[in-house]
Amino acid sequence: QVQLVESGGGLVQPGGSLRLSCAASGFTFSTYTMYWYRQTPGKERELVATITGYTVITKYADSVKGRFTISRHNAKNTVYLQMNSLKPEDTAAYYCSVRRIGTMYWGQGTQVTVSS
Repeated sequence: QVQLVESGGGLVQPGGSLRLSCAASGFTFSTYTMYWYRQTPGKERELVATITGYTVITKYADSVKGRFTISRHNAKNTVYLQMNSLKPEDTAAYYCSVRRIGTMYWGQGTQVTVSS
């Protein structure tokens, strides 16, 4: 079955960096578009970044453009989110996800807290 396991979250000061990882299994990773979302309590989940499969086309939310980079390593079945110049408003639980046969699958999430 599809499994997504995020890691790499933590506490970082404003202006700092973190790299999130998401290890995927249970599907042919290289052929699927992967997504990073984030969510804060009381708010809807926000799409942060997208990366397609073979063509490796990326898209970003305006709020993170120029600061975050999504990438993937198909041989390792892993998608990454490099986050630079972090701001307090980036504080959220971050989730990777994949849509397969009409169903959206989610990892358990990893918490990112940006605070001095």
